[in-house]
Amino acid sequence: MFKARRRIGLTLVYILLSLIFLSLAVFLVPQTKINDFVDYSNTFPTTVTAVLFCVLIMIASTLYSMVRLHLEKSTMRSGETAFLTEFTDKLRLCYSMEDFYNLIADVLEVKADCSVLYINRMTNYVLYNSPNRLSSDPARMELLERNYSIDWGEGTFFLGENFGIVSKSRKSRGFFISSKGFHFFVFCRYTKYFDMEVFPRLYEELGRFQLRAETISSLSEISELSKEWEQLAETQRAFLPQRMPEVERVKLAAYFRPLINVSGDYYTVLPIDEHKTLVMLGDVSGKGLAAALVMGLVMNTVKIKENKEDLPGMIMAIDKSIKDMHLQDKYTVLFIGIIDTQKMTIRYVNASMSDPIIVTRSPDGYRIKSLSSNCPIVGIIPIDEVEVSEQRLFSGDLIMMASDGVSEVMNADKVELGDTQLFTDTIKKSASKEPREFIKDITDLVFSYNADTRLHDDLTMLVAKIQG
Repeated sequence: MFKARRRIGLTLVYILLSLIFLSLAVFLVPQTKINDFVDYSNTFPTTVTAVLFCVLIMIASTLYSMVRLHLEKSTMRSGETAFLTEFTDKLRLCYSMEDFYNLIADVLEVKADCSVLYINRMTNYVLYNSPNRLSSDPARMELLERNYSIDWGEGTFFLGENFGIVSKSRKSRGFFISSKGFHFFVFCRYTKYFDMEVFPRLYEELGRFQLRAETISSLSEISELSKEWEQLAETQRAFLPQRMPEVERVKLAAYFRPLINVSGDYYTVLPIDEHKTLVMLGDVSGKGLAAALVMGLVMNTVKIKENKEDLPGMIMAIDKSIKDMHLQDKYTVLFIGIIDTQKMTIRYVNASMSDPIIVTRSPDGYRIKSLSSNCPIVGIIPIDEVEVSEQRLFSGDLIMMASDGVSEVMNADKVELGDTQLFTDTIKKSASKEPREFIKDITDLVFSYNADTRLHDDLTMLVAKIQG
């Protein structure tokens, strides 16, 4: 009805204005010959006519808008159609499912006396049903599920007396909208009185609401997930030393910067007695939650093991704990050592960590001694025997343990920092400094070498310096 009235109104407006224009044009441009235009004798009336034509077009547009508004008010906002129009208008202001359900109750149920079913056909879960016999009957829900499955096409459809599809709205006792896997049923005995123009509007607005609600829900989930990740990050940081312990004749410092909020890097310092201190730094394969779980497992295994001087037993315990998780592709590389300031030695197991070094003074300046790998990666391949190595320590020696995020950072030419003389020179130059200052020099070098672009791995360092 509204569509037809709108078309008629538009036609009448343009007919009226066309007649006005023709009348004025004839008046302003009287009998004119072609030769008159050649010598521009009739330029003025022609110009006036053109201007008049533009003015009339604008008047026509304004007049049609007024007519259309009047017709919409008299058709779409009166009678039974007004209920669906109000529902559609208010649907634009809904941003959550709760808003949607309240709108259904206030307008469709209370004002329009309709029964409503809203079903997620992807899960066949009823999201909303009006509290009456018509929409709450299990047999009726089963019938609707049988008739209108998940693969039902998009659009608006009219329901007959037995809830099958009918082509004529005057024979319907309700309608349903199929949109994005959701079915919205409205049962109403006076459906035939609804203006047909309201249904495309409702279908379009319902689709927009579903997309809007899904987006907002996703954002809320992301927000909650972010909070959970932040809590996980805080829990992970709690595994790490909150401050370095006071150790006689050993100064300690550490640096920890995860690429994302959680990390697979870890380190710890555990005094054993007044002379012996356990130091450990490692890196779990991969990123994210699984890496963080393995990190926590390793840290807890080391913490609870009673005999912390038993390095082979420590490695085997870590290996078993990771394998028992059955994560398939998860393993760790790690360095674990015991600094003995009485014997001035470090006993260690290097499970495939590439960077542990001792920087020691010599007559020619500082030189670097590598604490070479003597054990395979832990947690994924069989380990038959664990070898323990030992290095002599001297007063002023600096022990540096770092994850591969330090040495493998690249410059614009894709050259890793660990392969450059610059890295070696910076280590030697800074070896005389206190551990905290040494770490600052190395991290400054990492960020400058990376040209302040985004890093691609976690950065973790643990530095111990032997005092005289």
